[in-house]
Amino acid sequence: MIEHERMAVLNDNPVRGGRYVLYWMQSSQRVQCNHALIHAAGLSNEMDLPLVVFFGLTGSYPEANLRHYSFMLGGLSEVASDLEKKGAKFVLRLCHPPDGALELSKEAAVVVCDRGYLRHQREWRAHLARGARCRVVQVEADAVVPVDIAYPKEAYTAGVLRRGLHPMFDRYLSVPKAVWPKRDADRIDIVGEDPKETERLLRRLDPDRSVKPYHGVTGGPSEAKRMLERFLDGIIDDYADQRSDPSRDVQSNLSPYLHFGQISPIYVAKKAMDVRSPGTEAFIEELVVRRELSLNFVEKNPRYDSFDCLPEWARSTLLRHASDIRPRTYSLEELERSETDDPYWNAAQTEMVRTGKMHGYMRMYWGKKVIEWTDDPREAYTRLLYLNNKYELDGRDPNSYAGIAWCFGKHDRPWAERGVFGSVRYMNDKGLERKFDMEGYIERVSRM
Repeated sequence: MIEHERMAVLNDNPVRGGRYVLYWMQSSQRVQCNHALIHAAGLSNEMDLPLVVFFGLTGSYPEANLRHYSFMLGGLSEVASDLEKKGAKFVLRLCHPPDGALELSKEAAVVVCDRGYLRHQREWRAHLARGARCRVVQVEADAVVPVDIAYPKEAYTAGVLRRGLHPMFDRYLSVPKAVWPKRDADRIDIVGEDPKETERLLRRLDPDRSVKPYHGVTGGPSEAKRMLERFLDGIIDDYADQRSDPSRDVQSNLSPYLHFGQISPIYVAKKAMDVRSPGTEAFIEELVVRRELSLNFVEKNPRYDSFDCLPEWARSTLLRHASDIRPRTYSLEELERSETDDPYWNAAQTEMVRTGKMHGYMRMYWGKKVIEWTDDPREAYTRLLYLNNKYELDGRDPNSYAGIAWCFGKHDRPWAERGVFGSVRYMNDKGLERKFDMEGYIERVSRM
């Protein structure tokens, strides 16, 4: 019954006769703990048909660049190998993903797809559902509690969502039993690209090469599991007390892997709860409550990627103070090059540009300072989205959109009124210095 709660039939067409069951893998780029893959494999066994898994690779994915594609392709190569060992056929094509899925649906008995929450991801699946002549079933595999069940409308604070989520943990926090296709797909003669030829694929995609891959991190489900094991083997014990300290790396570093669907949040949460560490509760708060608050945000708020997504009180107070004199202002180019007079902000921006990641606490400070240094809060919003989505490996993600919106008052409350910020929460360098070893943070970034 629980698995059915993750499913939605996207059109009124029937399951029909076909050569294979098609699973369009796009958001859930993994084999283990993938509800969509499990459902597709189960259907292939019921119908005695082989399973074809399709991934559409487009060079025009919104705001993606060489850093993002390199990380993702490292994982897809591993996924392809794992699927073939299990008897499924993996088909990678360079195309507009929903068009590729639609083409392969012509000979499919039924199509299964995973769920995406951003606007273009929802449009892609709707495009397939409209054009396919067979049934299209969407299975939600990247939320612990299905988004529409967790809260039926937009949750305006984490507390609202938390109260709904916690009673559901026992019901939804279980790793599903793996199912593999019984019919081998070797004889399915569908042409695709070799996912192991990463450099060739990158040349054909021709992405923006201005943002280089960071060679200190590797994509893929195996690497995601290694990072999780490293975190659970002691680091999590310090997570509750020290995760906010940017001079220390008391982080799971799993956000890029969750972004690309290379590891399941259910699998991560279950493993974390099994270790019974002092840091488990705080980690579950970030992994489940805060992450699924961001899924709720982009799913329920159609303006999630603009200043207009903010609550009325935040918009009005920031706009009332838009004409306030700023202590200083910087151009976008100066910000991008870390050329401010704030060494802590510069270190955070440098960390992101070099590594594709910024310490979570510093991301809040980083966002607040851009508001302070930009004449118009609407322009500040645009700048933060641009910088975050360009450099962060987990950019272009519900967490990113919710995190930036938080800097402007989303999911927060009004504070004492002040210049520039109005009643939106303010952060400054003195607060960082009181709490943390900021010279240690600068030194850590300089070694990256």
